[in-house]
Amino acid sequence: MDIVEAIQQRKSTRAFKSDPVPQEILKEIMELALRAPSWANTQPWEFAIVTGEKLEEIRQAFVKKAEEGHNPDTDIPRPREFPQPYDTRRRVLGRKVLELKGISREDKEKRGRWLLQGLRLFEAPCVIYIYIDRSFYRQGDGLNIWPVFDCGLVAENIMLLATRYGLGTIPQIQAVVYPDVLRKVLGIPDSKLIVLGISVGYPDWDDPVNQLRSEREPLDNVSTWYGFD
Repeated sequence: MDIVEAIQQRKSTRAFKSDPVPQEILKEIMELALRAPSWANTQPWEFAIVTGEKLEEIRQAFVKKAEEGHNPDTDIPRPREFPQPYDTRRRVLGRKVLELKGISREDKEKRGRWLLQGLRLFEAPCVIYIYIDRSFYRQGDGLNIWPVFDCGLVAENIMLLATRYGLGTIPQIQAVVYPDVLRKVLGIPDSKLIVLGISVGYPDWDDPVNQLRSEREPLDNVSTWYGFD
């Protein structure tokens, strides 16, 4: 599979089979993904690769916290608002997901169950959590956002490489909304900031939600060219 094919095939998977992902495949993916660039080769990323009972413990704890009314408390601040055009883009995606799941906008019960399914990481058999050192992110009175940017680069490598093995992925903020749970279950120290979770597994193609392919803005809408004839 060449890079163009991998880019074209990658999309967010929201329903997974229960089949486990072999550890040797995950090792191959991770070792290659580490070739991602980073600021001055700082390689700020660290990983917790989780499956089995530990992952199920996280799922159950996340659902319990949500049902008890705990608000998300991510280590990396979430957006406070979505100005245009970003709000329209996310709403269009959300509407299409609900349509494919057969959930009407007015059905609060089903919408709530779907939210919990996201907190259960769409039943993915494996999640790759990415975290960084707190001291590298918070420096004095300011923030160094570059290690977070670098984590995005390595995350994209992971997701593109996963397609080579017939795996689906989805980068999830929902996977890290309760970092206290992750610290307790996985022993991640408070000196680390948990950035993102990537759910990984074999896609369940019988679930219609996996037919979704989100739209992209045309290149002409988001680019300006200079110095070309």
